[in-house]
Amino acid sequence: MKLLKSHVVLIAMIIALIFMFIAITVYPGGTYQNESSIGFDWSKNFFSNLFGEKALNGAENTSKYWAFTGMFFYSLSCAVFFVHISKKIPNRTASNFIKYAGVLTMPFTFFIVTPFHDVMLAISSNLFYSCIVCITVYVLKSELSFFKYYCMFCLFIFYFATYLYITGQWGLLSLIQKINNGSTIILIIGLEYFTDQSDFYKRRFQ
Repeated sequence: MKLLKSHVVLIAMIIALIFMFIAITVYPGGTYQNESSIGFDWSKNFFSNLFGEKALNGAENTSKYWAFTGMFFYSLSCAVFFVHISKKIPNRTASNFIKYAGVLTMPFTFFIVTPFHDVMLAISSNLFYSCIVCITVYVLKSELSFFKYYCMFCLFIFYFATYLYITGQWGLLSLIQKINNGSTIILIIGLEYFTDQSDFYKRRFQ
């Protein structure tokens, strides 16, 4: 039980990725550019295509329940991560913000699978990346050289994806979405396992 508790972020993320991979594998097909296409096209499909009652090619969407389960475990992993990382932050106000705003992302992230996808995505993304910005501030104050650059890279990718969404550049957005999600997962696992409280406290007391 102690081992499970210590690695819940990683375990939940692995489970999420397994279920999402299955969902991608069984997705019937269809993209916005070609509704008759077969299977999931990594360069043209969005992950949100996995959640609909029907696939974009009109077939019954056999991927949705796999994707729903994957999103649940992804949301859980993120929420637990924010609780863990908040304990490493020296400032109580910032720590509490990361903790409570981070936990609040869980229901909104999961409800991305509903017909209210766009609203839930906007809320969850703003909450999630507000926490990431806050964490980045303390990473920049630390001696975590790699994470300083990597946090900035992740934020750049997110805001670039937001720009593409606002300007309606769907072709490029579908690819950047994958990069954004992948880089964020690496950031979560990296900060979870390769930082500790002393990384964020040492500068404060030197």
